[in-house]
Amino acid sequence: MIRAVVLDIGNVLIGWDPESFYDARIGPDRRRALFAEVDLDGMNARVDLGEGFRDIIYAVADHHPQWRSEICMWHDDWLHMITPVIDQSVRLQRALRAKGVPVHALTNFGAESFDLAARHFDFLSEFDGLAVSGRLRVAKPDPAIYAEVERQVAVPPGAILFTDDRPDNVTAAAARGWSTHLFTEPGGWAARLVEEGLLSAEEAA
Repeated sequence: MIRAVVLDIGNVLIGWDPESFYDARIGPDRRRALFAEVDLDGMNARVDLGEGFRDIIYAVADHHPQWRSEICMWHDDWLHMITPVIDQSVRLQRALRAKGVPVHALTNFGAESFDLAARHFDFLSEFDGLAVSGRLRVAKPDPAIYAEVERQVAVPPGAILFTDDRPDNVTAAAARGWSTHLFTEPGGWAARLVEEGLLSAEEAA
C-alpha cells in the first residue's frame, strides 16, 4: 500500500526545455551552435550539485565571450526558462495533500535557483519534505539522495510511489524497492494515482 508520494519537479510540475527556450530567443541554428560549443548541461549539473548559481554561469560565460550574453540568459532569464507550469500535475499534488497523502519532492535543482523558483511558484512550498540536490550536494541517480528521501518520509521503500521524467532516475528508485512511474504527461500520472487508490477519478481530473 502506498503511503507517500515523491515527485520530481522538472518536467513533472514545471517545464524544463532549455533548447526550446533558446530557440525562441536566438533561433534554432544559433542554439545548435551554442549547445555544440558550450557544455551547458555540465554547467547546470554543477549548479545542481550546489555550486553558486550566478558564479558558475557567469564564469562559463566569461570563458566563452562569443556566447557571453546567451550563456548569461541561463541565470538572468531563469524564471522564463522553467516554464510552463504543468497545471494538472499541480492539481494532483494538491489533491493528494488534501486527502492526507504526504507528498515529497526529490529534485536535481540548484540551491539558489530552487529558492528563486519557490518564491515565484507557490506550489513549490507545498511539500511535506524536500530533497534538493543543490542543498544536499548530491544528485539523482546517486543512491545517497534516495536514502535521504527515505529518511525524511519514514515509511518502507515499498510504500513510496515516485514519478520522474528520466528513466535512469526511475530505475535507481526501483532498485531501492520504490514503486515508480515514468512521467510522460500528467494524464498518465493521474491514471496511476487512481489505479493506486490514492485519488478518485473525479479528484484526479
